[in-house]
Amino acid sequence: MQAKAIGLAIAAAVGGFLFGFDSSVINGAVDAISEDFGLNDVITGFVVAIALIGCAIGAWLAGGLADRWGRLRVMLIGGIMFLISSIGSGFAFAAWDLAFWRVVGGLGIGIASVVAPAYISEIAPKRIRGSLASLQQLAITLGIFAALLSDALFAWGANGANEPFWFGLDAWRWMFLACVVPAAVYCVLSFLVPESPRYLMLAGREDEARAVFAQLVPESELDRSITDIRSQIQADREHAHATIRGPRFGLQGIVWIGIILSVFQQFVGINVIFYYSTTLWQAVGFDESDSFGISVATSVTNVLVTIVAIVLVDRIGRRPILITGSAGMTLALGAMAIAFAFASTDSSGAVTLPDPWGVIALVAANLFVVSFGASWGPVVWVLLGEIFPSRIRAKALGVAASAQWIANFLITVSFPPMSAWSLPITYGMYALFALLSGIFVIAKIPETRGMALEEAEVTFARKGSAAKTRT
Repeated sequence: MQAKAIGLAIAAAVGGFLFGFDSSVINGAVDAISEDFGLNDVITGFVVAIALIGCAIGAWLAGGLADRWGRLRVMLIGGIMFLISSIGSGFAFAAWDLAFWRVVGGLGIGIASVVAPAYISEIAPKRIRGSLASLQQLAITLGIFAALLSDALFAWGANGANEPFWFGLDAWRWMFLACVVPAAVYCVLSFLVPESPRYLMLAGREDEARAVFAQLVPESELDRSITDIRSQIQADREHAHATIRGPRFGLQGIVWIGIILSVFQQFVGINVIFYYSTTLWQAVGFDESDSFGISVATSVTNVLVTIVAIVLVDRIGRRPILITGSAGMTLALGAMAIAFAFASTDSSGAVTLPDPWGVIALVAANLFVVSFGASWGPVVWVLLGEIFPSRIRAKALGVAASAQWIANFLITVSFPPMSAWSLPITYGMYALFALLSGIFVIAKIPETRGMALEEAEVTFARKGSAAKTRT
């Protein structure tokens, strides 16, 4: 039973793999694209970040589409959009053309970012729900690793990202075309996994829902599971007017908690590492080949610590992991801000970090990745899958995910001009957000380890204004 739930969660989490792959595949191509299309820092940042606007729109729409058409059909739509985007980006002939295809891919990734955690939370047994929900973030980190590794292999094979490779196409174009493979896998999986039993019950297909539950829960719990879902559906129908709107600036308090968690997850600047790390390490003295290698090594670290978080999230809880992660990120980002304060520019315009600050910056960047990957990366996705009442879960998840993509866009588009102005201030700002994220968790986030979804919802409802732990 448990093995079946794990298998379904892994299949759904392939959407997270696409998320990570699409997010980071641009990393190795940034400089080549900028050179080929003659872009300045502002336009470069815009082309990198524009996909995130599509992600925000896709996430906003996904909740309603998933409730109307089902989780699997929406998964297929997201996969097709990403597939088309990969081909279009690989053959882009101008910056605006590339930006268009990245928006198309962003729509698909935004959809996947909502459907995957919703599906996983709806098929996961409560005793391992936290670990299964964390698979979303593990898949994201694996996608990041796969993208950076393929970027490096193409660049190394062509002796440069802007050099011709197979069939005369520049290596950076093959970086985008490689995305076709995971997109096709995701489309195929949407035909192979069963529909969410909650959606099937909502659609009046109880026999199909029972058949799915029979694979996920012991026979002794089957009738109870069906009865619980039926009761929830009835309650939802009685609250058919339920909306995410509320008195607090137009939204319910629990929705704001999801939004703020999502924004903090991005405002610490984690995606600067995965979008711009190759460019960043070249800027402080590493050559292109070594910079690709460092980026791949960082992504491996990210995968490993995410696995650690998956093991711990149902053992020690969500709240202590988040608080510890915030502390680690604050210290690491503060160290990076100090290190870059010692950067100097030579007569050719190259930026260098004198000993020992180059090593300190590299170590601090990896400690930042460790702190994020073991905490805020996976655990925010766990919380987003369990804190919202079932009657608004899909819509609220869509809003929270949209906020995450918008925050990601703001950080991504602002980094090139901000880094050109002052790297110490840029990383100092990220350190401040990391500190504030820990304070927010202490003040507002209760512990939900070991709770059923309904219990978690009640706990957050009772603690809208004060943190309380449950260990």
